[in-house]
Amino acid sequence: MPVDAAAEPSDAGATPKRMALYIALAIAATVLMLYFIVPVVRTAFTTVSTDDAYVNGHVTFVAPRVGGQVTRVLVDDNIRVKRGDVLVELDREPYLVALEIKKAALKAAEAELVVAQANVRGLEAAIRSERWQLETSMEQVATQIANLHANVATYKSNIATRDLGLVNLHRAERLAPKGAISQEELDERIEQTRVDEASVEQALQNVYATRVALGLSAKPAAGSELDDTPADLVQTFSQVRAALASMIETMAQIGLPLASVDATPEAVLEQFHLWDQKGDANRVLEELVPESPEVKQAEANVLQARRDLEQAELDLRYCTVVSDIDGVVTRRNVNPGNNVTAGQSLMAVRSLTEIWVDANFKETQLANLRIGQPVSLEVDMYGGRREFKGRISGFEMGTGQTLALLPPQNATGNFVKIVQRLPVRIDLVDYDPDVAPLFVGLSVEPYVYYRKEATGPNAGKFLQYPLQLPTAAVDPTPGG
Repeated sequence: MPVDAAAEPSDAGATPKRMALYIALAIAATVLMLYFIVPVVRTAFTTVSTDDAYVNGHVTFVAPRVGGQVTRVLVDDNIRVKRGDVLVELDREPYLVALEIKKAALKAAEAELVVAQANVRGLEAAIRSERWQLETSMEQVATQIANLHANVATYKSNIATRDLGLVNLHRAERLAPKGAISQEELDERIEQTRVDEASVEQALQNVYATRVALGLSAKPAAGSELDDTPADLVQTFSQVRAALASMIETMAQIGLPLASVDATPEAVLEQFHLWDQKGDANRVLEELVPESPEVKQAEANVLQARRDLEQAELDLRYCTVVSDIDGVVTRRNVNPGNNVTAGQSLMAVRSLTEIWVDANFKETQLANLRIGQPVSLEVDMYGGRREFKGRISGFEMGTGQTLALLPPQNATGNFVKIVQRLPVRIDLVDYDPDVAPLFVGLSVEPYVYYRKEATGPNAGKFLQYPLQLPTAAVDPTPGG
């Protein structure tokens, strides 16, 4: 009994302490539960999430621009490269030979241009000569016409002299029997009459010869005078037309505008003065050297040869295949000694920075989602140890089924409604691949804070604003 009596006070003292411990443990458990449960509850009521989300990113397929034999491959799978790093080298020898051939072709084209310019300058000299020849021919015709008039005047003067001589002869013949003049004087007058007659005949033959030289009939038509000529004889004379035809032919070779078929020599010569207000035809001809067809063709050949040379230089540079982006090499399928063609895929380079998350939200979850809303991302690879930040950047314009090669046809009587999922793109914010890289295809669980304010471009929208992109001319014709 004494022992039990002593124990009772001890148990009575221990009971309050045990109760205090229990209360403390209960309070601690409640605090811990609130610490872990409250954020979960808050997240559940302020976010939209899905477990159907994956990391996606751009991939650049590396392909050569020219074909050839591979001499070196400098990278392998999973190697990190920077933009401009050499990945593959092709045999350069065939392209070096092609480059030398194009250089020789350019020199030949340039030499042909010099020859063409020399030829055109020779044609310039020919045009100058033919121009003067045309003018000389016209002056000669004009001189011949003047000679015709002079010969006709001489002929008429000789007729008058002859007629006067005949009158004097007849007078002398009447006076001679009377002894008024001597026989000697009579004989002189008879002889002078014969000379005058011969002079008339000679003058007439000169007139005929001059008319024939002008392309006219020796004897004029009835009712016409000996010195009558066509008003346009200077323009239509055969020698003048031949000189004009020769000059027009040379003009065509040098590229001068061709004269009309009916154009007169005078009009063609006047055209030279119209081309230059100061009447400097030589300057006009000099300016036509680069515009002549032969020179233009030679210049076009030089330009083509120069472009061929530039293409050969490009092909030589294309023998070195470089990376166009920063990233990591994947899917290498080329080795030294392989013969590759232009456009053949050699490997792929995946970007480390141009990545995003494609989250497939149910259509019933989309009502409150907008571009620019903040997103918290949990990646299965890191568990709960790291949280990534992001923002909604856009909505795909169709569910996965509608964008399939063979979209489903639901217009049937046994249709069963299935909740559709729409891909939503989430861009990463302040992502550093060197600290915590994300790999394409990893599973992600995004949490969209739809109650927070949307920020950034196109914030609060379903659709993005159109970009200011360059536009190309569109042919309005159907099929154009």
